Amino acid sequence: MVDQTVFQTSLLKPKHFRTRSTGIVALSAFVIAVSASTAVAQGNRSVPVFAAPVVEQTMIDRVEALGTLRANESVAVTARVTETITKLHFEDGQRVKQGDVLADMTSTEESALLEEAKATVIEADAQYERAKPLAKRGVSSDAVLSERKRDADTARARLKAVESRLDDRQVRAPFGGVVGLRRISVGALVEPGTLITTIDDDSVMKLDFTIPATFLSSSKIGLPVVATAAAYGDQTFRGKITGVDSRVDPITRSITVRALLPNPDGVLKTGVLMTLEILKNERQAIVIPEEAVVSLGRTNFVYVVDPKAEKPIAERRVLELGSREAGIVEVVSGLAVGDYVVTDGNLKVRPGGPVDIKAIENGSEPLAKLLKQGAETRKAAEPRTQG
Repeated sequence: MVDQTVFQTSLLKPKHFRTRSTGIVALSAFVIAVSASTAVAQGNRSVPVFAAPVVEQTMIDRVEALGTLRANESVAVTARVTETITKLHFEDGQRVKQGDVLADMTSTEESALLEEAKATVIEADAQYERAKPLAKRGVSSDAVLSERKRDADTARARLKAVESRLDDRQVRAPFGGVVGLRRISVGALVEPGTLITTIDDDSVMKLDFTIPATFLSSSKIGLPVVATAAAYGDQTFRGKITGVDSRVDPITRSITVRALLPNPDGVLKTGVLMTLEILKNERQAIVIPEEAVVSLGRTNFVYVVDPKAEKPIAERRVLELGSREAGIVEVVSGLAVGDYVVTDGNLKVRPGGPVDIKAIENGSEPLAKLLKQGAETRKAAEPRTQG
């Protein structure tokens, strides 16, 4: 299955601003609309508005992608010789260590040959040791000593060959990990290449994903990633980019990147599709509520007010904006921390015009407080009955 990749540059959710519920937005719009219409009717040109402070927030850009999990090491365990399985030493899903015996095969002949080879080695070594002093005293020639040494070396080589044949009849774990399903039974005749089981080193998982080549600057080795999957609910897994492919696909113009995710509990499984975010460019940035921004063509601006002034005046400021997320926007230039911007009622405000600040929002007001503010504003906007 080819990974599909979705890319989006976004920011960490700030603490100071949260997207307000539909009810609160509707309430504030209604309150300001009623107050504005009433103020105009009474000849008061001040526009009722809500304002919010400009704050500094830690921001991190994100690049989103889809990737597939793979074990750090994975191998299909197969037979190396044609023989009959005599014993299995593992169960489905069992964890094993490197070198653990997984299966035994018939080895009666090899065991007998091993005993014979060991005896031959003992005898050859003894003959060689007896020939040494004889050759030293001149009783035996150097040629005889060399022949005895050759016999001893040959016997040891044959012993190693038999031990290797015997070892081929024991299937061992090449590394520690978890075995998969058992694919054979005791008594089965296997051949070289016959699948016995699989084994995965899942202590660390590889997460391979593709990104467009234009995002190469976002795939530097060492950058952190945060991954999630539907199979694990809201649980998040953190890791780092450890490798970038050396080639860009000429058809898709994308490149494969690899991240490693620690998996000490063995929760992550090979083949799981995960959504991940590359975290980059951490910085301190100035942010404001997104609803404060007014766009006119390619120009973005806000209205700045001073809540401490006796008669607040709206000042229009042109902005250079950076990254966005639902509810907030980064300001590259045009504002400073401590300024206040109009968040509601800015469509009725005019540059240099008076405003009536009804509330200062910081994103943490409870709904009850906003409802109370709205009720007070509506009450103040009602025309008085002439006595």
